[in-house]
Amino acid sequence: MIARSVADVLQQSLKQPFLVENKAGAAGNIGTAEVARSPADGHTILIGIDTTFTVNPHIYKSLSFKPDDFKPLMVMASSGLLVGAHPATGFKKLGDMVKAGKTTAVTFSSAGAGSPGHLAAELFHEATGMQITHVPYRGNTPAVTAILAGEVNGGVLATPGMLPHVKAGKINALAVTSRQRSTLAPEVPTVAEAGHQGLEQEVLYIAMLPAATPEPVVQILQRAFAETLARPEVKKRLEGLDLFYEGLTGAAARKRLDELSRHYGRIIQATGMKVD
Repeated sequence: MIARSVADVLQQSLKQPFLVENKAGAAGNIGTAEVARSPADGHTILIGIDTTFTVNPHIYKSLSFKPDDFKPLMVMASSGLLVGAHPATGFKKLGDMVKAGKTTAVTFSSAGAGSPGHLAAELFHEATGMQITHVPYRGNTPAVTAILAGEVNGGVLATPGMLPHVKAGKINALAVTSRQRSTLAPEVPTVAEAGHQGLEQEVLYIAMLPAATPEPVVQILQRAFAETLARPEVKKRLEGLDLFYEGLTGAAARKRLDELSRHYGRIIQATGMKVD
């Protein structure tokens, strides 16, 4: 949705067509590898989330691309995740889930191995001592459906996908993992407010280019992206997806990704998180 919102405006401002092509699979590895093989001329841009670069290199034995094959165009936005549970669990607060998980394994759905929800499951185990059974699904929507159906106890997933079911009383919202409360669900506390600051987790929404892309081309695209994300209608779309504008480029973007990669690397090593 971010890619299409940006592409619609770039098509007008740069006077050339922008086509959005979805390349799903292997936690972003398939689409990323395709961009890595593309000409470094600015005509192919990768839009996705940070975990392809901050998590996957730590959990996949081999990748058909290297993080150094890319340079950041922009860290566009960030978002937290929503900790949700099926009402039958009786979990009304984050503390209820943590307490239960100390004696009985709690099942968490995720959008797949290496996804933010998978990382959150491992983070919850490492930070709280909860017993968690991770159940991967093929995407965020099936992971939410699994909670609705009672196939799992809960999950830590993207807020917009769970919020309609929270409003309908079909999922209990326990906390959000961002540093600030969600604009879509301001009544839900942050994990820090719930007494578990160590569970904070944010997802970065990034645009990347092949590393050899000429700097003048990078600068043209950076200006175009910045102007696009500043437009009121695009800002409104981002807010509707519970996203916070970041706008990091160059060294600042690289630093943010590198710091996140080191942070997740420590968690993955400590928990033994891996792709089965």
